Amino acid sequence: MVLGKVKNFFVSYDCLNDSNVPVFASGDSVSGRVIIEVTGEIRVKSLNIHAKGLAKVRWTESRNAGSNTAYTQNFTEEVEYLNHRDVLIGHDRDDDSCDEGFTVIHSGRHEFPFSLELPQTPLATSFEGKHGSVRYWVKAELHRPWLLPMKTKKEFTVFEHIDINTPLLLSPQAGTKDKTLCCWFCTSGPVSLSAKIERKGYTPGESIQIFAEIENCSSRVVVPKAAIYQTQTFFAKGKVKEIKQLVANLRGDPLPPGKSETWDGKMLKIPPISPSILDCSIIHVEYSLMVYVDIPRAVNLTLNLPLVIGTIPLHSFGSRTSSVSSQCSMAMSWLGLPERPEAPPSYSEIVTSEERQNNLELPAVRDEIEGPLYAYIHEFRFQPPPLYAEVDPYPEQVCGSMDRRPDTCPSR
Repeated sequence: MVLGKVKNFFVSYDCLNDSNVPVFASGDSVSGRVIIEVTGEIRVKSLNIHAKGLAKVRWTESRNAGSNTAYTQNFTEEVEYLNHRDVLIGHDRDDDSCDEGFTVIHSGRHEFPFSLELPQTPLATSFEGKHGSVRYWVKAELHRPWLLPMKTKKEFTVFEHIDINTPLLLSPQAGTKDKTLCCWFCTSGPVSLSAKIERKGYTPGESIQIFAEIENCSSRVVVPKAAIYQTQTFFAKGKVKEIKQLVANLRGDPLPPGKSETWDGKMLKIPPISPSILDCSIIHVEYSLMVYVDIPRAVNLTLNLPLVIGTIPLHSFGSRTSSVSSQCSMAMSWLGLPERPEAPPSYSEIVTSEERQNNLELPAVRDEIEGPLYAYIHEFRFQPPPLYAEVDPYPEQVCGSMDRRPDTCPSR
């Protein structure tokens, strides 16, 4: 009998999302199929799968051991998140001479389903960095008698969800700095920078609204700028390796000496980037918004505001309430406007005299609510609200020290 050949051998996942990309989280069920296409009949000893998740760090450093000798030192570290094995066909016996126990696969396409549960414990998000990675995959091995095993592997993506709808990630981030420029024995005026963003947590595709004030009292032309940076930190054998790279940036207009500029919600869009990785012991991925003033022939004036890139976006209701309130408060604070409510509309603007006259007629259900309660409701139902006054009607209750407080603020 002439044995057939394996034409195709691969792993396919059952994707539940619209993008048809295998993306999972801790506690999810990962299912799929091992697909084998053969021409003719083949005998199979076993078909196994091995699912694994691994965070791995690796880099090398050169060391000098003397004037003429040098050596290379390797720094490696691993953390295992997933290790699952399963047998889809046959057994694990190593006796190839035995003709019993083999499975015959006939010519054509065959699918062998598999399923596994990801651990409930937090998993590190899939990541590819310069000195390390976090990878998850399923490897299938086809064992046949008297032949070398056939192997195929396919990766899947894991996102450890970060919900930005938490008080910590919804809190505003702000900072202030100034810098005095010197040239030999001459000192020019300072360059000052204040910056604020409405929250700490964002998701890819969102835009960060930057509120900033830049004042240039120096003798040089400066340029305000902003940028998002990703910092990759790798840990192995007590050593640390750090990589910092630019993600997105924007540039303001040049600022001549003696001038100032205000950013009233300047937008910086976050491109598609990996979420923050904060819980892995050997790999950290962190983000920051750098708002800075580019000063020629001097060190830049820089403010770093920490960011967390999450996977669960801002809720629609929370987005409206938090963003609107924070934008209003930030705009008022930067523009120096008092946060004071406007007077409510007058009673005549809401209820006309004709409507009030019509509503004075007793309702048909008067008998059901006859008594003191009805009299109270009927008396005050259509009365105008109390008058609104900007002036306190009881000024004598205000502390005298408050009256003596000067209503002034220093100007820069």
